[in-house]
Amino acid sequence: MEGLAVPFPHLLPLPPFPKLATVTAVAAISTSTSTSTGGGGGGFISLKQQQLQLRPRRGSPPYCTASSSSSSHSQSEEEERVSGDSIRERFLNFYASRGHKVLPSASLVPDDPTVLLTIAGMLQFKPIFLGNVPRQVPRATTSQRCIRTNDVNNVGNTSRHHTFFEMLGNFSFGDYFKKQAIQWAWDLSTVEFGLPPQRLWISVYQDDDESFQLWSQQVGVPVERIKRLGEDDNFWTSGVTGPCGPCSEIYYDFHPERGYIDAQDLGDDTRFIEFYNLVFMQYNKKDDGSLEPLKQMNIDTGLGLERLARILQKVPNNYETDLILPIIEKASQLANVSYGISDDQTKRYLKIVGDHMRAIVFLISDGVVPSNVGRGYVVRRLIRRVVRTGRLLGIKGDGRGDLEGAFLPTIAEKVVELSTHIDADVKNRAPRILEELKREEFRFVQTLERGEKLLDEKLADAISSAERNGSVPCLAGEDVFILYDTYGFPMEITKEVAEERGVCIDMNGFDIEMEKQRRQSQAAHNTVKLAIGSGTNIADNVPDTEFIGHESLYCKAIVASLVVNGDPAVQVSEGSNVEVLLNKTPFYAESGGQIGDHGFLYISEGENQPKAVVEIIDVQKSFGNIFVHKGRVQKGVVEVGKQVEATVDVKLRQRAKVHHTATHLLQAALKKVIGQETSQAGSLVAFDRLRFDFNFHRPLLDSELAEIEVLINGWIENAILLQTKVMPLADAKRAGAIAMFGEKYGEEVRVVEVPGVSMELCGGTHVSNTSEIRGFKVISEQGIASGVRRIEAVAGEAFIEYVNARDSYLKQLCSTLKVKPEEVTARIENLLEELRVARNENSAVRAKAAVYKASVIANRAFLVGNSKQYSAKPY
Repeated sequence: MEGLAVPFPHLLPLPPFPKLATVTAVAAISTSTSTSTGGGGGGFISLKQQQLQLRPRRGSPPYCTASSSSSSHSQSEEEERVSGDSIRERFLNFYASRGHKVLPSASLVPDDPTVLLTIAGMLQFKPIFLGNVPRQVPRATTSQRCIRTNDVNNVGNTSRHHTFFEMLGNFSFGDYFKKQAIQWAWDLSTVEFGLPPQRLWISVYQDDDESFQLWSQQVGVPVERIKRLGEDDNFWTSGVTGPCGPCSEIYYDFHPERGYIDAQDLGDDTRFIEFYNLVFMQYNKKDDGSLEPLKQMNIDTGLGLERLARILQKVPNNYETDLILPIIEKASQLANVSYGISDDQTKRYLKIVGDHMRAIVFLISDGVVPSNVGRGYVVRRLIRRVVRTGRLLGIKGDGRGDLEGAFLPTIAEKVVELSTHIDADVKNRAPRILEELKREEFRFVQTLERGEKLLDEKLADAISSAERNGSVPCLAGEDVFILYDTYGFPMEITKEVAEERGVCIDMNGFDIEMEKQRRQSQAAHNTVKLAIGSGTNIADNVPDTEFIGHESLYCKAIVASLVVNGDPAVQVSEGSNVEVLLNKTPFYAESGGQIGDHGFLYISEGENQPKAVVEIIDVQKSFGNIFVHKGRVQKGVVEVGKQVEATVDVKLRQRAKVHHTATHLLQAALKKVIGQETSQAGSLVAFDRLRFDFNFHRPLLDSELAEIEVLINGWIENAILLQTKVMPLADAKRAGAIAMFGEKYGEEVRVVEVPGVSMELCGGTHVSNTSEIRGFKVISEQGIASGVRRIEAVAGEAFIEYVNARDSYLKQLCSTLKVKPEEVTARIENLLEELRVARNENSAVRAKAAVYKASVIANRAFLVGNSKQYSAKPY
């Protein structure tokens, strides 16, 4: 690679293998005649059994014979280089050819309340691993976008730490286990990617004899290159209790010439890099800490794309791979420096920009908006760190001649360009991403100089004070908070700058100030329980609920389970609150922004004589696809196993259907009026209104809101027949269907289309014809966060009620003012003008009265004592 003056030892050729006419790969692969019932893992050929002759693979490192080496050298540099995109594709194809379903990356915003961001490839499968939802496929493979910020201070300092990275993974859900996982990991590494076997080291859990034997006997790795490590390094747990198991990792050795004696620590970054981790979920950890075997053993693996790219592309660190280096080069161009010949500090700054910009772009693309809380704070912190780092690099302007322009969008364009094979949707969202970055950069720059000046002053004071007192210089927590709250300096940036000057910060003092602010601005948050008391046991005994609510609002069902106050019950009597689980239901459970149906459950005693009645006031989903009907027993006794007649409130369902379809029309209208780049950021479909949150940087004009209403009411008037169909997710996306932000979709999806207007993936309830909506009216439009706007509106029966209420108010106003409706505005303006004149006259009279009163007091003054200056006169 250009700019690297010194050759790296790990690039030197190894001693040649015995000369063969073709490349000899000393590796093991599974034969095509495998007879294993565990997923094709039988019939393995080990290193000890034979050497397998293979054709040279494009991009393989030249570690074989002299003849093959000369052949490799005849290839062009471009042919020898293995691109990051090709590594990703080859990994997925490798496992797809072994029966794995290739699944898309999940959003960086996870459907998991226990984590802030997607931090691992297994996260989207966590409910399957925990046994909360059934598997859809026996084995899968993904390339997952991930964010981790716990090591943000190591970014640029080490060769391998990142905030954004891609985790390639293969997963088994009770299908194959250690034997196949280990063999395939080896085959992938040594055969598919051609890594020299003698450069690979293995770690296993200290008590995992089975894995040790598989690596040494089945694969043929010398025991000297297999290390047993303890629980901290090689044992994975999902929590205090639950699924867990040993790990095994594959390390690449950059310096095999150091031999075995110098290889005591696989964590030595100067020699080794761990690039593939295999997790064997085989135990359940109980409350007392004991381990019991799982009924379903699973495989969860993770291979770092950036790490493998570094190895295959033969560069000294992950940043110089083709996944990140183009971004660094763009930043170098703006800073007017050359990365290859820069000093270590400049390289560190450029690496920070290259890494952070990837995280920033993909976070904003997935709907995270910069703010001071939660995920928004993560992206704002990264943005502001890049802005400050850019200033340290000397970047001025956007690189297009505008010295006052924002530079983040210019670098982000390169990230977008590289995103095609990572997430194709990023290019479609690029206008919104670039606009958000421009706004956020300008917002920070406005206070950055003042903040930097204040920080310099505070640091100088701290150093000066410490010198006088002979103590360690420390920045007060209150000062750190002022920089954070007033000048927008993330605490981490202040800490980083302080450490550069040898000053610590008072974290306790900062935390106290933050807590004060939290108490002052604390807001309540509504959360939905994801479990019901001893929910795991209930879920084990209750199958998924069959939903028939799209076809019918009534059905007969069996009470599968009853829950009272979180605990299972056999029967529930009159007056009690209860959660009812049915084998099938017409009730829609809250999801996709639409609230759950209301209605009744009836247990009949005889003809037209209900024995028991349960009023349902909410329906939620739990454990994947179990519908929980929440209500109150109004009459009689409800028992498990009894048949009920489930009836949805028809009028309320119609209101929900109207508002849900109107929400689709609203999104379509917004894209037409303010631009296709706007996207949904949340929604609520209720019986009395709809609420739609969307990404946009300014308030909508009255004319734009009016245009939106005209468009939607026009579509309503056109009486368009909706089309609903179920199709594969990939086909739906190719057809242009819009996916709702934050929602997870299966392989088969329901597509709701208003022909010529909108097409969305949606499992909610909808009208059959737009004419059923009757009318649409925007009630309000407001900002709810930086870059996020909210529209509230009414449609259908709620629209009629809204119009009638406003008409009633107008009639009362006309009666009070004694004018016609069209004269109300003029009459109010006249009244306001009369009020203004009266107030001015009143103010003038008060002023005159004050002057007169002052003169009266002055005339009553008389002398006191001998002073000629002060006098007073009695009243």
